[in-house]
Amino acid sequence: MSWISKTFSSSIGRKIIMAITGLFLCSFLVVHLIGNLQLFKDDGGQAFNVYSHFMGTNPLIRTVEWVLVLGFGFHIYESIVLTQRNKTARGGNYVSNHAEQNSPWQSRNMGLLGTIILIFLLVHLYNFFYRARFGELDPDINNNDDLYTLVATSFKQLWYVILYVAAQIALGYHLIHGFRSAFQTLGLNHRKYTPAIKFVGYAFSVIVSAGFAAMPLYFYFFK
Repeated sequence: MSWISKTFSSSIGRKIIMAITGLFLCSFLVVHLIGNLQLFKDDGGQAFNVYSHFMGTNPLIRTVEWVLVLGFGFHIYESIVLTQRNKTARGGNYVSNHAEQNSPWQSRNMGLLGTIILIFLLVHLYNFFYRARFGELDPDINNNDDLYTLVATSFKQLWYVILYVAAQIALGYHLIHGFRSAFQTLGLNHRKYTPAIKFVGYAFSVIVSAGFAAMPLYFYFFK
């Protein structure tokens, strides 16, 4: 086994992979949120459908999608491995160590939060991505696939709105812990800068999760 495989199969190496892929996925969340803000335009969905058409047909974006899939895949796999290793390492001493007194709730429940997000992601991908790429969507007045109508219809279903909002709450907590931990894992941990990183992490987590959660609530209650 080479030193590279030894390094990245160790706990530290896996945490580095988690940190890098996590920050990469944070950048995706920003781009995805900005694009989806087109849903709030009062134009019958034309701007959102133009944006969706561009994202679905641009060769560069289609290539980046595969990088995104790999990012998600590595992040999920490494999180499962690290969670199992932590459980094994703690063994029967977890309860007696009173972990709730030593770490915040979200840091002890990253596995649970990640599972909620994964379930949502699978439903979300099928409902929008799969049906947009491989389904039959009616064209809008600009002859683009009318993904806006599919989104609006989906967000009129209470069960989906609840799932969506619950997933964004889970995402917010996941990001609060993950954002700061990623910088710490990468060695960017200094008493001068850590408070700023922590503040940015909180702000980023709240803005991103609230932004995504606002979309189904807007359609369900106001459209």
